[in-house]
Amino acid sequence: MKTSALALRPLTIARFKRYQAYEAQFDPEVLQEARDWFHGFDYSRLPAGSTTFARSSGPGGQHVNKTETKAMTVFPVKELLGTLPKALHSGIRASKYYTASNDSLTFHAQTHRSRTANAEDNRRKLVEEVTRIYRDCIPSATSVEKRKKHQDIEKRFHESRIKQKKFHSSKKQSRRGSPD
Repeated sequence: MKTSALALRPLTIARFKRYQAYEAQFDPEVLQEARDWFHGFDYSRLPAGSTTFARSSGPGGQHVNKTETKAMTVFPVKELLGTLPKALHSGIRASKYYTASNDSLTFHAQTHRSRTANAEDNRRKLVEEVTRIYRDCIPSATSVEKRKKHQDIEKRFHESRIKQKKFHSSKKQSRRGSPD
């Protein structure tokens, strides 16, 4: 049975990641831009989207049958990307609310009897989704102690690697014998 290179790759990546800080793989400027954006996050700057209403389903009797209170709000991705930092752009299209047919995030709400309450619920869901994407994509700042700890681990790792290389080199040298 052949072992593919892909089967070994996650193990190699896991070993490498162990010796580096989590945020080391990111561009520091992009990280800082995203963190600054999040600390000053004003959800009123997000696009309004377009909301349509339909009849709700489920219990509610005559009220449900006669009124259109289910809110469906569509937020086009192009409008969203204009308000978000570049580090979050990839997470928008990976969202469970992403609709590829019209390139947008689509939210549905029908829990309230009021149209406006359901529309506001969709807005709240958008804010929660953007916050979730931020938390998934952007690591929190690494503390000075943790950064020093990782530098010490990396230094010890390289020192032990050099020591092993020298040991193997001397072992090979002793096998060759002395030049006569």
